[in-house]
Amino acid sequence: MMDYLLTEEQQAIKELCHQIAEEQIKPVAASYDETGEFPWDIVKILADADIFGVSIPEQYGGLGGGVLDMAIVTEELSWGCGGIALAYGATSLGAFPILLFGNEEQKAKYLPPIAAGKKLAAFAITEADAGSDAAAIRTSATRDGDGYVLNGTKQWITNGGEAEIYTVIAETDKTKGARGASAFVIEKGTPGMSFGKQENKLGIRASATREVIFDDCRIPEENLVGQEGLGFIVAMKTFDQARPGVAAQAVGIAQRALDEATHYARLRKQFGHPISSFQGVQFMLADMAIQVEAARALIYSAARMIDAGVKNVAKESAICKTFASDAAVKVTIDAVQIFGGYGYMKEYPVEKLMRDAKITQIYEGSNEIQRNVIAANLLKESVAKGD
Repeated sequence: MMDYLLTEEQQAIKELCHQIAEEQIKPVAASYDETGEFPWDIVKILADADIFGVSIPEQYGGLGGGVLDMAIVTEELSWGCGGIALAYGATSLGAFPILLFGNEEQKAKYLPPIAAGKKLAAFAITEADAGSDAAAIRTSATRDGDGYVLNGTKQWITNGGEAEIYTVIAETDKTKGARGASAFVIEKGTPGMSFGKQENKLGIRASATREVIFDDCRIPEENLVGQEGLGFIVAMKTFDQARPGVAAQAVGIAQRALDEATHYARLRKQFGHPISSFQGVQFMLADMAIQVEAARALIYSAARMIDAGVKNVAKESAICKTFASDAAVKVTIDAVQIFGGYGYMKEYPVEKLMRDAKITQIYEGSNEIQRNVIAANLLKESVAKGD
């Protein structure tokens, strides 16, 4: 791995999270993948190690790190298991709207229990007819006295049913389209809020994915995050900050696949020689390493831009997410190929890595949508330059 000049604190976080991944997550990953249970025992370990507070400001009980710190944690935990790592990753996603747009009262109320790992968070925007088209949401939040009444269903919500704190995008004015959406923070247990069944997924099976259902769910006015009509902006700015985390999940999965394939290639013999001596396998391993390292470099660069306060990072965030997730899918498929028939068997870890990698191309904006974002920003930059 290249030297990315991490601070002493970041290096310590990286080493701690890798130790947890190696000693606590890796041994149970296959079991959780099989059962689909939520990894509460790992959540407790992460909470005890103060991992949930890594990127939350110190005044709210966190360690004061930034997006780069979040990406470091996500990568290392995902090396152990991409699904288990989402207990942390989805909580970071759910916390971002509060961090970015919440008022002081909301931050003081919700961030400390998240930082302590006492409460998980989730972000709810996706609906049956509003996936890539986030502006097409239909969940409504109707003004009623000194509060709002929510009705609608959010689909495929990571940490759904397990999280205690939800940031939700709902429509407050149907006549304004995307400008009529608003963001709210809602606590589990609020009357009128319920959850669908646990989804039976291809990969990331240790992560809870459920519908979040609102049926005349009444919340007070103080649960509005930012102002009415800012919901779409809240969502897009949240994704800009969070997509390096998805990219880091992809890189963690890909790095594990590369490690497993390299180790196996040294031990597996064919025609009297380790398969690592064959140029065809060597080239595959080399290309896998190139993909992983290039993806990591893009993530760290985008994360550092965000932490430095660069205002428009949509293009860079989309680039790192797209490249890393595409790389993870290719690297994990190549790992299965190097393992041969054994790679197709559940007794070996690479088939799970391949299944876990695929979702990173889909959620938090499919890679096709990311390419639209990248192209749109390129064209804007060209106009601004007067080309």
